[in-house]
Amino acid sequence: LSEGSCLPPPYEICLFVGGPFASFIAEENPMFRKISQDEAVKILESAHEKGFVHTAYFKRETANRFIAICNCCSCCCAGIRMWNLLEGAVPIMAPSGYVSQISDECSGCGVCVDACNFKAINFDEGGERVVVNSGKCMGCGVCEGVCPVGAISLRREPSKGEPLDIEELMSRVP
Repeated sequence: LSEGSCLPPPYEICLFVGGPFASFIAEENPMFRKISQDEAVKILESAHEKGFVHTAYFKRETANRFIAICNCCSCCCAGIRMWNLLEGAVPIMAPSGYVSQISDECSGCGVCVDACNFKAINFDEGGERVVVNSGKCMGCGVCEGVCPVGAISLRREPSKGEPLDIEELMSRVP
């Protein structure tokens, strides 16, 4: 995403999940509105189409319970901006447990280079193919979604930690 390419208002990109978090936000923020699961899925799909990164939030103060999903881009999200500025030196974000890999089908179009919110994809020295810096890759999958020839996939990378188990997370939501 380029600077300033974020969605126009209303900013329906962050979702608070379950109680007491959603109830607290509903009481304290007049911009908040309750939505159905179908509406939540539509927001997530729309954010994915825009190249936003889905970020799950857990709060230590609430026994590490899952409280929110934010759909972020590198021009608006302070977390992603700081991650990039500090090159991951401060652990403010955790990778997904996956990294991107580029297949031989890569046409070198560079769409993924522009889409990568973590600056983990660049052209090789010859400028013909793209390469992934696995140290910077957070495994968000944005590049996979934008590749016009399907040359990018995510592979499990144990050094990046354990992926979240969505079924386990949803079983904790009251």
